[in-house]
Amino acid sequence: MKKSKYQVLLYYKYVTIDIPEKVREEQRKLCQSLNLKGRIIVASEGINGTVEGLTHDTEKYIAAMEKSEYFKGIHFKKSAGTGDAFPKLSVKARKEVVTAHLLDLNPNEVTGAYITADQLHAWFESKKEFYIVDMRNDYEYISGHFEGFIPSGLHNFFDLADVLPKIAHLKDKTIVTVCTGGIRCEKASGFLVTNGFKDVYQLQDGIQTYMEKYPNKHFKGKLYVFDNRLTLGFNTESPDHEVVGTCYYCGVASDTYVNCHYDLCHYHHISCANCLDSETGLAFCKPECKENYIKIQKPREEAKKQNRSRASFTS
Repeated sequence: MKKSKYQVLLYYKYVTIDIPEKVREEQRKLCQSLNLKGRIIVASEGINGTVEGLTHDTEKYIAAMEKSEYFKGIHFKKSAGTGDAFPKLSVKARKEVVTAHLLDLNPNEVTGAYITADQLHAWFESKKEFYIVDMRNDYEYISGHFEGFIPSGLHNFFDLADVLPKIAHLKDKTIVTVCTGGIRCEKASGFLVTNGFKDVYQLQDGIQTYMEKYPNKHFKGKLYVFDNRLTLGFNTESPDHEVVGTCYYCGVASDTYVNCHYDLCHYHHISCANCLDSETGLAFCKPECKENYIKIQKPREEAKKQNRSRASFTS
């Protein structure tokens, strides 16, 4: 496989940051100096970031972070980029690095025990009794998930409390929480511990690390990612690779995400190529969305195009 000249870095660290706004500006300047794009959130509880750039520039970013008083020792999950995974650079200071409404829960004090990708794989292979609880949002795990996983049913991570009734019967069982890169499981596993679950683990460094080490094994399908790539796979050309996602409309195997094209909907879902609208080639999740697009949105879009054409002609 041809190596990409671009690289995406996924990382986080829970660490007390005295002045998040200062670190935000330092991160902005560092990324701009290296021509990196992506999203970084800085909070008093730590940092959460995904950035893309030329591979040698992302390696310079890693080296700079290793010299930081706050971020030394961060584990960076690396994957091939496309050059347009992000449209711009966004660096923000917020209350939490992941919105969970759990400011009083410090993962450095209360969290689930770490289980490595190697250990988890060994558990699968040995048929050990344990339960995978996928802490990602519902639209994420439809394109890929672990065998026998328990879906959280979440549409937003801050609804974490809604998971408790679904797994209450597992309070005395071995639970492994999983998410993309590990950051959500730091708090999700701690949340389960504080709610009386006895044997809680979290997959260290997330699903991406497991997939990279064990492609097409006990994680099936592709990993949903929050950038323009939308999904990430390893060794997908192998005959062992499975497409586990299904088209929202007809149910055939697919892992292509689309948004409903109607602006007041934008429902995020999977579609096969055959089920895109035959007239427009666009995705509409229900007939009403197509009707509203034709009646309301399309005329506005055409009017804007005409106005731009006139402005270009007169200038």
